[in-house]
Amino acid sequence: MKTVKTNVARLLDKAKVQYTLRTYDFDPDDLNATHAADSFGYEYGRVFKTLVLRGNKTGLFVCVVPSNKEVDLKKAARASGNKSAEMLHVKELLENTGYIRGGCSPIGMKKSYPTYADSSIINWETVTVSAGQRGMMVEVVPMDLLRVANITTADICREEEA
Repeated sequence: MKTVKTNVARLLDKAKVQYTLRTYDFDPDDLNATHAADSFGYEYGRVFKTLVLRGNKTGLFVCVVPSNKEVDLKKAARASGNKSAEMLHVKELLENTGYIRGGCSPIGMKKSYPTYADSSIINWETVTVSAGQRGMMVEVVPMDLLRVANITTADICREEEA
């Protein structure tokens, strides 16, 4: 099967960033990001999902968090200069980002939104994020991802349950 080059891959090429496209089978009824990690045999913390939120002051912003974690809305609001934040409704995702649920990437959205990645991202040699379509991820060095997508790191995940 020939791998189709996504817009995310083209943007990484343009930025002269080395990356690897990785594909996996997905179930449209189960778009849990940990499935991609399982498919690649990677630790959950190394595979990141992209979430879009709406802040009460700044409007839309993006959070990139490990596949097995949840964004802490209070921490995300604080990191983005808001008092509160809520998840963007899935119906609004395509029109605002150009991506669908399960294929949302922090690279190449329709507009450039402030983007925050969980601080743990820099602990990995490489990480994966969506390549812009379901069933396809791009593996990249974290610092390259942060630079290309203009991402700020912050503590934005919920603490583990005891």
